[in-house]
Amino acid sequence: MTYVNFYFELDVYKLSRQLAKEVYRISKHFPVEEKFSLTDQIRRSSRSVGAQIAESWAKRRYINHFIAKLTDSDAEQYETQHWIEVEFDCELVNGQERELIVKSCEVINQKLNAMMSKASLFCTIGRK
Repeated sequence: MTYVNFYFELDVYKLSRQLAKEVYRISKHFPVEEKFSLTDQIRRSSRSVGAQIAESWAKRRYINHFIAKLTDSDAEQYETQHWIEVEFDCELVNGQERELIVKSCEVINQKLNAMMSKASLFCTIGRK
């Protein structure tokens, strides 16, 4: 594993930013009446994935706090998956858009789980 100095160098963080960007792109075309429900929910959850990763980086001093924030990030990607499924059911997204978001979330899930299983490697503050 290559050591990174900042959270924004993590592949999983970069993927979370891409996820948020794709969700935004897809949701721009949702009906106005969904602005404060489906649109807001999926945008919020997808943006929170990366925010929780950033917060976890700040909590590396305590391994349990680090893992807890990564768990929160994982929960947000699952929520994003839920909302894309609801939007698919409501015919707001097509199968290709749904698949793109689900696959992105699955990769993020795998990377977050890998980080959690190797948390001690990330929680060595000041390592060069």
